[in-house]
Amino acid sequence: MRKTLLILALTAACMAGQACTNFIVGKEASADGSVFCTYNADDYGMFIGLCHYPAARHEKGEMRLIYDWDTKEYHGRIPEAEETYNVIGNINEYQLTIAETTFGGRPEMVDTTGVLDYGSLIYVALQRAKTAREAIKVMTTLAETYGYCSEGETFSICDPNEAWIMEMMGKGPGSKGVVWVAVRIPDNAVCAHANQSRIRTFDQKDKKNVMFSDDCISFAREKGWFSGKDEDFSFCETYAYPDFSGRRFCEARVWSFFNHFSPDMDRYLPYAEGKVKDAEPMPLWIVPDKKVTLQDVRDCMRDHYEGTPFALDADPGQGLWGMPYRPTPLTYKVDGREYFNERPTSTQQSGFSYIAQLRSWLPRQVGGILWFGNDDGNMVAYTPVYCGNTVQPACYNTPGADAVTFSMDNAFWVCNWVSNMVYPRYSMMFGSLKEVRDSLEASYDRAQAGVDAKAVELYGGDPAQAVDFLNKYSCDKAAEMLDRWKQLAFYLIVKYNDMAVKPERNGRFTRTATGLGARVERPGMPEHAAREIVRMTGDKYAVPTE
Repeated sequence: MRKTLLILALTAACMAGQACTNFIVGKEASADGSVFCTYNADDYGMFIGLCHYPAARHEKGEMRLIYDWDTKEYHGRIPEAEETYNVIGNINEYQLTIAETTFGGRPEMVDTTGVLDYGSLIYVALQRAKTAREAIKVMTTLAETYGYCSEGETFSICDPNEAWIMEMMGKGPGSKGVVWVAVRIPDNAVCAHANQSRIRTFDQKDKKNVMFSDDCISFAREKGWFSGKDEDFSFCETYAYPDFSGRRFCEARVWSFFNHFSPDMDRYLPYAEGKVKDAEPMPLWIVPDKKVTLQDVRDCMRDHYEGTPFALDADPGQGLWGMPYRPTPLTYKVDGREYFNERPTSTQQSGFSYIAQLRSWLPRQVGGILWFGNDDGNMVAYTPVYCGNTVQPACYNTPGADAVTFSMDNAFWVCNWVSNMVYPRYSMMFGSLKEVRDSLEASYDRAQAGVDAKAVELYGGDPAQAVDFLNKYSCDKAAEMLDRWKQLAFYLIVKYNDMAVKPERNGRFTRTATGLGARVERPGMPEHAAREIVRMTGDKYAVPTE
């Protein structure tokens, strides 16, 4: 029964489409010395908030039950560690963060009998490791001991000093083993992955910056999948070949991220477009042409291919009001032929989105910030959650709210309420959302230095006081965001009712001398839509000139 359920879960994951995006910025590539690691967790129907695992001591013989992160199905149990660390969201008290994207790969390599799925592996590692290198050892040891039951996965594993990318696959049903490779991203570089394996050849002699399983290459030889020289072995080409969907739906997101920081990305367009079989593949990382700021990373998480050949503003799919989103599935058929939609970084099915900012020069429980949002990153304000926090903001962990239960106290539902009003009338309404979003984030940015200084001062006397202070600050900012988003929802309903626009003066809706609402403005048909209607219908709607 368990095997059947796992196969169904894997099939559902594939049907959900290419989900999740990670960006990585090395500490010498960032403007302030931070390491950045981002995660869009994308899956239709996903309802998820901000998890918390408190630090703990465990008795010898104590066991940890493993439940699948996606399906909540029980998988088995593993021994607990003697000591586990505090984890809030995808970051722990030592500023270690782990994110992921699923690339699938060869389906016969999935071990349906394994105990650990990719999500459980992430959160167990966050509780047991202090650094990225330790996390890689924890994850690979656990997977090789108890089995790994997910598809091929790329993990971003970052601490305040190092950023790594690791790719892992099982070795088939009952194998209790994995093949894997981990590569350190240079400090002066940026990297990205988005549901397509990205590690090709790797320097097998560079023990400082490259780690891999003993049978990473020999396993492929045994299966007859590789017969060349060891130095020519490509993890990606062997275990998860980048077909059209892997390039256009996945690697194109990586291309767009790199395109923000390099003038040379046109050379890789044929590869990202996915239509030229032997096109030059993109490198695993690039050195950016400028120092990357937090705002740059926010902008990249909100990207819809604007200004590129993949932009979503040149076809009827944008609707009347220039919506840079498309419905899924990603492919559809017309008269028996298959077509596709573009898949940008910013997408409506995000369950949550975060930017982890890791700062080595601050105390460990103060230096790490998880900038968190409970919806599409473009449609939310990222609020600060510190890595040492021991309390979840109520709006990110709301009793009674779930995937089929709306709650006005829950950030996922309130943010989705607002974004789903805006999506179909994007160019008309998005400016109002953006103004609120950006003003909130600007207020967090202005406060940051003072909050950090106060936390450091408290930390020097009593770290617990610093944690309490940051708990309150993070919870206050999340509550403030939720309240402001409710106000935004009411505002949007009134402002844009019936596809008209109510006029304002000095931030208030205007009224007539007798107290009625002022006459509405009717912006009419956007020009691109009017031209498309005329193109399709000719003179059908032309007003007679007599």
